[in-house]
Amino acid sequence: MTRPNGLARAAIRFKPSAFVGTFIALFMAAMIVSACGILLETGVRASVPAERYAAAPVVAAADQQAHYTTGSGEDRDTESVALPDKARLDAALAARAATAPGAAAAIADVSFPVSDVRDVRTGNTPATAHGWDSTAFTGTKLTAGTPPRTGEVVTGDRARVGDRITVDTPSGTRQFTVSGTTDAPGTMWFANTQALALSGHPGKADAIAVLAKPGVTAAALADQVEQRLGDAAEVHTGDGRGAVETRGLAFAKEMLTGLGGSFGGMATMVAVFTAAGTVTLSVGQRRREYALLRAIGATPRQIRRTIATETLLVAPLAGALGCLPGVALATWWFGQLRDKGAIPGAVDLSVSWIPLLAAVGAAVLTSLFAGYMAARRPSRTKPGEALRDASVERLRIGWIRTPLGLAALGGGIALSGVAASEKGEDAANAALGVVMLFMLAVALLGPLIARACASLFGLPLRAAGAPASLAAANSRTNARRLASAITPIVLAMAFSSVLVFLHTSEDRVIEKQQRAGLIADRVVTGPSGLTSDALTRAKATPGVDTAVALTRTSVLARAGGSLQSFSTQGVTGTGADLARVMDLGVRKGSLDALEPGTVALDKTLANDVNKHVGDRFPLLLPDGTKASPRVVATYDRGLSLSQVTLPQGDLAPHTTTVGQPTELLLKGKATVATLTGLGGTVTDAAGYATAKSVDRDLNAWANTTMAAVLGGFAAVAAANTLVMTVLDRRRELGTLRLIGTTRRQVRGMVRWEALLVTSAGLILGTAIALATLIPMTNGLTGENPYIPPYLYASFAAGILGLGLASTALPARAALR
Repeated sequence: MTRPNGLARAAIRFKPSAFVGTFIALFMAAMIVSACGILLETGVRASVPAERYAAAPVVAAADQQAHYTTGSGEDRDTESVALPDKARLDAALAARAATAPGAAAAIADVSFPVSDVRDVRTGNTPATAHGWDSTAFTGTKLTAGTPPRTGEVVTGDRARVGDRITVDTPSGTRQFTVSGTTDAPGTMWFANTQALALSGHPGKADAIAVLAKPGVTAAALADQVEQRLGDAAEVHTGDGRGAVETRGLAFAKEMLTGLGGSFGGMATMVAVFTAAGTVTLSVGQRRREYALLRAIGATPRQIRRTIATETLLVAPLAGALGCLPGVALATWWFGQLRDKGAIPGAVDLSVSWIPLLAAVGAAVLTSLFAGYMAARRPSRTKPGEALRDASVERLRIGWIRTPLGLAALGGGIALSGVAASEKGEDAANAALGVVMLFMLAVALLGPLIARACASLFGLPLRAAGAPASLAAANSRTNARRLASAITPIVLAMAFSSVLVFLHTSEDRVIEKQQRAGLIADRVVTGPSGLTSDALTRAKATPGVDTAVALTRTSVLARAGGSLQSFSTQGVTGTGADLARVMDLGVRKGSLDALEPGTVALDKTLANDVNKHVGDRFPLLLPDGTKASPRVVATYDRGLSLSQVTLPQGDLAPHTTTVGQPTELLLKGKATVATLTGLGGTVTDAAGYATAKSVDRDLNAWANTTMAAVLGGFAAVAAANTLVMTVLDRRRELGTLRLIGTTRRQVRGMVRWEALLVTSAGLILGTAIALATLIPMTNGLTGENPYIPPYLYASFAAGILGLGLASTALPARAALR
């Protein structure tokens, strides 16, 4: 008898069509796994080369991440979150760093936004200011004049030496004499001591650049500086210097690792489940061949070895080829994120052998495990029983998968109850477990679910004519075949619906809150900061009755067992003034009590952290400074307006712009023309809401892309499975033709079966999505999910169309 590996090679050589479906499933799985792995690796390894600090071999800076610890003992774990704004260090540390034996100089460096008042009110781009000492490592040279002293400035713009210019800085508006000029437009330099004061953070520096003496290596100097500074600063060399000057890098790393890790883990699970189902289907379709092999003397071990060899012949090639579109998908995804500003332009995609090997390994291990599980019965069954079982589908319950499936179903139901009883992030986190457990239950209980669906939908089909009645009977007696097609459809519908409809639900609530909450007549915005006297000038503008300045940023706080970022606004003025331009929907307390040392919270956030009016709310301000203000009010409309409201005096000193607000909310009849001199973009409430929605574009795009990737993969897997099941039925369809069934009746039967499969998948997928979305959206927004009818209809139509096309075309080919 032919050896097992010879049987495997012969099967692939003479019956390749039996392996095409398996190859496609493993190919797609490897594509998903490799793409997510590449993004994860890029997030871990992401770095940018130093530009500003390129000539400074060593840079010391404050830790730009907040750290929090969970658990205790052996379960103790420390995680980190990027700070919303720059953390600064004591400028006096420069003197200590300069005492390092290999240090030639140590310079306290600052960068802060400024603007020439003559230009900013006509809409010109603000400039960036530094201390003149930084030119020692940037190489900037004077084109005219002398370095600045106190009260002087060097500029790269149109001013001439001797001119008097008015400059708006984070610490206020002042006049300076131009002492020199350079050829670097958009930049100003002040005397180092004055730059530290003007930055709005007196005595604080962004970083300390250390220059080396001749012959001293960067590594040696870094060790010396680290000894001098101890725990007061982090010391960077190489590309680590680039991270100090590129604020967006920490966010990009966090986003890429989250995308590649969290979404990648979910996508990998879906891909593995789907691929395993396809491998199981492929092995099951050939049970007649294995029965014949057993009948002519093949041992159980030979059957298992044959299936394993077939797997090893198909899976590595499918996995390797799947990595090629995986790299392309990761490249496209990464490029889109970079184009949308989520990733600094200097960050490159990291592609190595690690995620590619992981993808190929996942494909091989998945196919081996699925093949082994599918081979257990045909390899153990006696030859006579094998031939009998190959002719009629086995109807007995699987004593391994059924208890596991029931356990997953019970867990999903129990967790749904937990999610419904929780609030805020806790409800959302629990809901994520619901969809995973229900999907696991569908995969394990597939045959039982398929049989139940066939029995339920078969009742009306029996009255719809001979083809429909035949389809109902076929579906009921071939539940395993039906289950293999239903599972990927459920996956596609459930995951796509959760990702897309979560966003539509949040969008609807945000739009409602913005319409009701923003009652200002005019809004002046300047994301990089308006002038420090913008509020004073706005109040003096004819037609302005009330003016409130806001600074938009974020703070960090513990919620749901982790450190999370929450949108924050700093308010200049009284709570009564804020109420005239913004209706936050106060539920408890009063904004009139908002004063230094206090805070107002969105009700959902307050529930998450279990804080009430009068309690202290521990948080980290944008630069990482700890604070614990007293809660004076909770309100409804934080999702669209701001989850945390603080007095400007408490918040501003911990931001880069300090005294330069990002928004002005105005009440009155002032016209756009009278407000253009404030230097920002002037809109009404409706225009402001539209502009604000642009900030959600990245999240919307990310959700849509993830839904397309997961849903598209599951849809292709469903189509692949349907094609496999139809082509495997050539003998059955031929028998129907021999006993007098017309081609039209056969095709009608196949269409009815496709409708039954897709309808069952749609209903189950929708039910799982709703079980997930209801607690999730109630926890995040306080409202039930919003599912646009046209969008749901397009999902349903797409799946129905895919099911019909995936069965009609192969059925037509099988009937030739």
